[in-house]
Amino acid sequence: MLTKRENYNDLYLFMIVVQEGSFTAAAKRLGLAQSGISRSIRELEKRLGLQLLVRTTRKLSLTQAGGQFYQKVLSGFDALNDGLTSLAYYRNTPSGTVRINASQHVIDKVLLPKLAVFQQLYPDIRLELINESRFVDIISERFDAGVRLGPEINDGMVAVRIYPDMEMAIVGTPDHFRRYGFPQIPADLVAHPCIAYQLGDGSLYSWELYQDGEKITHRPEGKWVFADSYLEAKAARFGLGLAYVPEELVADDIEKGVLIRVLQRFSLKLEASYIYYPNRNISPALRAVIDALKI
Repeated sequence: MLTKRENYNDLYLFMIVVQEGSFTAAAKRLGLAQSGISRSIRELEKRLGLQLLVRTTRKLSLTQAGGQFYQKVLSGFDALNDGLTSLAYYRNTPSGTVRINASQHVIDKVLLPKLAVFQQLYPDIRLELINESRFVDIISERFDAGVRLGPEINDGMVAVRIYPDMEMAIVGTPDHFRRYGFPQIPADLVAHPCIAYQLGDGSLYSWELYQDGEKITHRPEGKWVFADSYLEAKAARFGLGLAYVPEELVADDIEKGVLIRVLQRFSLKLEASYIYYPNRNISPALRAVIDALKI
């Protein structure tokens, strides 16, 4: 049994000698010394305990064992070449599965609209868009990339901007405001039941607002808690309290009068969303995804 890695060089030399029909021709093809090739073949035969070639002054010929061995060596190197060719295909052609972790909001408003054309442009790419509000370790959980707001991305990750800054909106139903009145300043929110958003660590998000150039917070007090902005907006439509959600989630409701926006001048503008991944040496498939998403 061949156990040393360098022995595969001898197998290659043996294959070329057989293909060329002489040590001289093999040496010329490989740019090596004839004596060195001859010595390598003798050492190969010695390790195998078999004579592979019959040497005469006029030509080389294969022994029966050498002929069988040559076919095995030839098929082995052919398989290796096929493997290298397939690797080149994957290196140059976008294909395979791309797994991305993102919030439902990002999937709905950013990823799906921009990646909908992928099936036509890149039929060999399979996209897995996994909806999770919690923060995940994309490496340990085997994601190719994640999407988060700029400040939430860990150091060491490569990040590419894919969506502009996003404005938050405090909204409620007309019936809610008839009952509780319209808040004029953030401090008035204490008189209103507010729908809470649960972060991935189980804590509740304190609403962040701006007043007189400074960031202030309001801790929502109410009976309803959700871990998804879409459900917060839906709960607000049911009149369960005020919700503080991305404005684009409720823009249609505001336009139709289903929800009313308040305290707009105090609302926070969230930083842009980024797709992030561990390093710059990425697959062609992920590169195609990033190129389609970046702004």
